Amino acid sequence: MSTTTVTTTAPADRPADDPRPPRTVRRRGESSPLAKLTSHGVLIVASLIALFPVAWLVFLSLGPDKDDYLRPGGIWGKMTLDNYSFVLQNTNFFDWLKSSLIVSLGTTVIGVLVAATTGYAVSRMRFPGYKKFMWVLLVTQMFPVAVLMVPMYQILSELQLIDSYLGLILVYCSTAVPYCAWLMKGYFDTIPFEIDEAGRVDGLTPIGTFARLILPLAKPGLAVAAFYSFITAFGEVAFATTFMLDDEKYTLAVGLQSFVSEHDAQRNLMAATAVLIAIPVSAFFYLVQKNLVTGLTAGGTKG
Repeated sequence: MSTTTVTTTAPADRPADDPRPPRTVRRRGESSPLAKLTSHGVLIVASLIALFPVAWLVFLSLGPDKDDYLRPGGIWGKMTLDNYSFVLQNTNFFDWLKSSLIVSLGTTVIGVLVAATTGYAVSRMRFPGYKKFMWVLLVTQMFPVAVLMVPMYQILSELQLIDSYLGLILVYCSTAVPYCAWLMKGYFDTIPFEIDEAGRVDGLTPIGTFARLILPLAKPGLAVAAFYSFITAFGEVAFATTFMLDDEKYTLAVGLQSFVSEHDAQRNLMAATAVLIAIPVSAFFYLVQKNLVTGLTAGGTKG
């Protein structure tokens, strides 16, 4: 690769014995060393600010006493993994984990499937009211959880889906699908329509064109939609607390509340549980991170 600086020749009127070094000219878009140093310093500080709460949570989880958060300096001399052992052996952590994975993965699969087909239909088909349909989806996101709780409970009760994984998955899909549909519609708009026409020329049905040609090109957008759906279901508390009645069906976010009572809070166990909760999310993020940035940027280039 060529160097980023060029040296100019001395002008015609410059004396040959001029001791000054030749002047360097930076190319357009090139930053000065001071600007690079400043940007790197800002990025390092921002990274430390982002990582500090996580590191602090891990540090507090190593304190054996529930009040160690009030005297964090004393944790250094008595660090232990007993909190993790207690959570794994004396609580319903694995039942909570199973429930969270069932609900989160179910929401991800159903939500992404519905959002992808919805976004593709609106992107490619011009049916009456297709623009208003997308705005209706957006309007559903304007209602607070407290307003939706009662009607959703009544609907699930009539369908006999209270205290069931399917009922909670459908509730979470009602939250995740509208946003993901908008996201996928924007991503499908960036895929040339000529690909659909080529599929039809080759004898593919509209469903075959969507499944065999469009979806492979939309992997970055699907990754973003999947990650959003997974996070929405994994960390939600209000709906899970209301619609799940069995302790063994609690999700991790709800089970975390069992360490807080009216007069007491076992913050050391809460910290250890929170660290364990972050592991599945981190693993899921690692699986989709290759396509995550691409999908976030491409989905907003054309609406």
